Amino acid sequence: MMASFFDQFASPSFFGVPLIAVAIALPWVLFPTPPSRWVNNRLITIQTWFINRFTNQLMMPLNVGGHKWALLLASLMVFLITINMLGLLPYTFTPTTQLSLNMGFAVPLWLATVIIGMRNQPTVALGHLLPEGTPIPLIPVLIIIETISLFIRPLALGVRLTANLTAGHLLIQLIATAVFVLLPMMPTVAILTAAVLFLLTLLEVAVAMIQAYVFVLLLSLYLQENV
Repeated sequence: MMASFFDQFASPSFFGVPLIAVAIALPWVLFPTPPSRWVNNRLITIQTWFINRFTNQLMMPLNVGGHKWALLLASLMVFLITINMLGLLPYTFTPTTQLSLNMGFAVPLWLATVIIGMRNQPTVALGHLLPEGTPIPLIPVLIIIETISLFIRPLALGVRLTANLTAGHLLIQLIATAVFVLLPMMPTVAILTAAVLFLLTLLEVAVAMIQAYVFVLLLSLYLQENV
C-alpha cells in the first residue's frame, strides 16, 4: 500500500516514450497568443497585467544590468506555476516533483549568476565568502562555511520545490484514500474528512503558486548579489 502512494511520482511512458516531455511542453500550448489587434480580450489583458506586475516587482531591487534577466525569470515563473497547477488535476503527472528536473533548472541558472559575478566584479563576488570585520582566527573556517553554503544553494532550490509539491500530493492522496475507506463505514466522518480534503486542495493551489514564486525570487536574490 505504501509503495502505491509513491507510484504517482514515477515518470509515465507510452509505448516506451516518456510522457514527461509532453508534460513539459504542454504549458506553452495553453497560453493565448496576443493578437495583432490593438484591443485585446480579457484573458490576454489579465495575463499581460500579471506578467508586468510580477516583472516590475522582481526587477525593482536589481540594477540595469540585471534587467536582462526579466524575460527569462518571468517565463520561468509562468512555466512553473502552470506545471504545478496542472499537476493538481486528476490523472495528471507533475514534472516538478522530480528532483532531476528541478536541479536541471536550479544548477545552470545559479551557475550563471555566479559566473556573471566572477566576470563583472570578482572582488565583490569573492568578498561574500568573508564577512567584513571577521576575526583573523576565524577567517579559514568562515571561508569554508560560506563556500559550502554557496554550493548548497542550487540543491536547496531544487529540494525545496520537490519536497513541498511531493508532500502536498502525498497528503491529498492519503486523505482521499481515507475518505473512500470511511465512506461505507462512517459516512459522517467521511464527509468531515472530505471537507478537510477540499481545504487541503485549496492550500495546495496556493503552495503551487508560492513555491514557483519563491524559486524565481531566490534566483533573483542570487542575481542581485552578483550584478
